[in-house]
Amino acid sequence: MREVDVAVIGAGPAGLFAAYYAGFRGLSVAVIDALPEPGGQVTAMYPEKLILDVAGFPAVKGRELVANLVAQAAPFHPDYLLGVRAEKLSYLDGRPVLGLAGGEQLRCGAVVVTGGLGSFTPRPLPVADSFTGGGIVYFVPQPTELTDRHVLIVGGGDSAFDWAATLAPLARSVTLVHRRDRFRAHAATVERVRALPVRVVVNAEVSRLYGEDHVTGAELTVRGGVAETLPVDTVVAALGFTADLGPLAEWGLTLDRRHIVVDSAMATNLPRVFAAGDITEYPGKVRLIATGFGEAATAVNNAAVAIDPTAHLFPGHSSDGT
Repeated sequence: MREVDVAVIGAGPAGLFAAYYAGFRGLSVAVIDALPEPGGQVTAMYPEKLILDVAGFPAVKGRELVANLVAQAAPFHPDYLLGVRAEKLSYLDGRPVLGLAGGEQLRCGAVVVTGGLGSFTPRPLPVADSFTGGGIVYFVPQPTELTDRHVLIVGGGDSAFDWAATLAPLARSVTLVHRRDRFRAHAATVERVRALPVRVVVNAEVSRLYGEDHVTGAELTVRGGVAETLPVDTVVAALGFTADLGPLAEWGLTLDRRHIVVDSAMATNLPRVFAAGDITEYPGKVRLIATGFGEAATAVNNAAVAIDPTAHLFPGHSSDGT
């Protein structure tokens, strides 16, 4: 059984800042996330989108914010367990024990849950069920990998239009198809994409994909039965995500719908289990990245005292050591 002072469940912005703060407090930390890379919802849904409400950054792309958070925590060598789900919670001698997917167990001094939306999975592209080849993706971690490709984006929300704006200067062609003629995306984003060399096809669906090992083309069926075929190297299915708490819902946490109820110390009803970020609920809760950073620091500082009652709640300012 591995041991760690603090296990952070969720590698989004709040979780990454919690990893930094645990290291700053001299605690060993493991960061667990079911997604294959850090960043959580930011990386999965809007890595190229400008975020305007993070203190100290007039504007910062989601990808850059995540990279900076990882760099901030790096001196303390957090152990990233990515592509791994925390499934079970038990206790041994008063300390939490996390059962991870695959059977590994992690004994912790404390747990900080920063799961954001919880466990979220992309809504599937219906036509993909009958297609066995590659080339269908649900988010684009490295947009430059689609340079000089024919890209088909399916969806009408902010993510779809953000990908279109990002890929337009890189791809050989970008086509965005939506089954309605109205979009969920912000009107300003729609207008920006319409001014780019992006073809927008409305009232249409992807009815067939071509290719064997990899997609080579797609058939679009416009309402009324008119069909056309176009070359496609990559399909970006930006159809949104479904979210739930996953195994956390079975741990005995006090919940308010899909959120974990915490007190002013960011403590849950379970011993040595804290939470921070969008996954939490308390009176006056505001779901912003900026809020999550403060909650992460509060959770870690209170976790430090739970681990060692002789520790001070306030560790001093980071500038004191420089």
